[in-house]
Amino acid sequence: MERIRIAFFGPTNSGKSTLVNAIAGQQVSLVSDIPGTTTDPVRKAIELPGIGPCVLIDTAGLDDTGVLGPERQRLTRAVLDETDIAVVLPMAPNEVHWAQKGGQNAPNGSDIELLATRAGIPVIRYIRGESVASLLQRIQKALPKEEEQFLTGDLVKTGDTVLLVMPQDSEAPKGRLILPQVQVLRELLDRKCNAFCCTPESLPDAMKSFRTPPALTITDSQVFGLVNQCIPQDWPLTSFSILLANAKGDIRTFVEGAKAIDRLDGHSHVLIAEACTHVPDTEDIGRVKIPALLRKRIKMAGHDEGPTVQIAAGNDFPEDLTPYDLIIHCGACVAGKQVVRSRTKKALLNGVPITNYGIALAFLQGILGRIVIPGPGSRTEE
Repeated sequence: MERIRIAFFGPTNSGKSTLVNAIAGQQVSLVSDIPGTTTDPVRKAIELPGIGPCVLIDTAGLDDTGVLGPERQRLTRAVLDETDIAVVLPMAPNEVHWAQKGGQNAPNGSDIELLATRAGIPVIRYIRGESVASLLQRIQKALPKEEEQFLTGDLVKTGDTVLLVMPQDSEAPKGRLILPQVQVLRELLDRKCNAFCCTPESLPDAMKSFRTPPALTITDSQVFGLVNQCIPQDWPLTSFSILLANAKGDIRTFVEGAKAIDRLDGHSHVLIAEACTHVPDTEDIGRVKIPALLRKRIKMAGHDEGPTVQIAAGNDFPEDLTPYDLIIHCGACVAGKQVVRSRTKKALLNGVPITNYGIALAFLQGILGRIVIPGPGSRTEE
């Protein structure tokens, strides 16, 4: 999820797949003279000199006129949501470059440069005959410049003791920790903090080991209520999901978006957006626990029915967000910053409140004001 995502756009038979294969030094995409050979986006994780770990994304032609052309164009445009750098290939020599035509008069699909620019994505126009080395140098110069930041931010410092309460339920991978737990634990070790790990069941016994309060308690959002009841109120509390949301998105927007929960009723529509794809389980947070809490809250408010909940998994984020009264996004542990920021921007442009699993669960359990986040004003506001 921390890899730079470099996507290649252009018309059919413009050489996108050939260029991706040349950069990777291996056959990533099938190459032929038949228009529309590349149908779905093809992704290749790789490490490039001077760039580091990245993902190359080959896309279908923007001018695909086949039976499935419109759908392929839609999938190609959707790639922009995860793109950090867009490499655009020109049309065939006998065509006028779409950037010169522009606007509504451009060839079908030729607005990709405009869309990328509006989204703040650096655009590199590939020059026919340009060497791979030259292109990589230009990509390197266009890399987003962001200061390295810690997930735990200013909530901890060297030498602090941090309590990690990590449930190991059926959703946890067998023999492994989930990615956010791994990331935070590794970060705490790198920052020379003392990490104390336990499960919710062993939390009462674990607390007996502390002579002084830990600098921070971090848990999974799904057990916020349990942990909050167990630890003293002067122990700072947050979750893995909230730390990720703060690092990848606009946490203040998510906090504000959670307030829309109080405006939901039986006629409301809620979108649960998952950045990853997985087989749902009976203990699934987004598909089971959050919808159940929403229905319970709405019925307690006097409504006969709960809201209509729709699930969008992986890249299947709706283009039209206007039907929804609220979007609740996952922690995005396997998604890059661009995905979260792009979806947040789309929601705001459509006037739809958006929040995150951790923030929503804290709000639903009445403890949002208790939660701390990195940065100025460490506590959230109800």
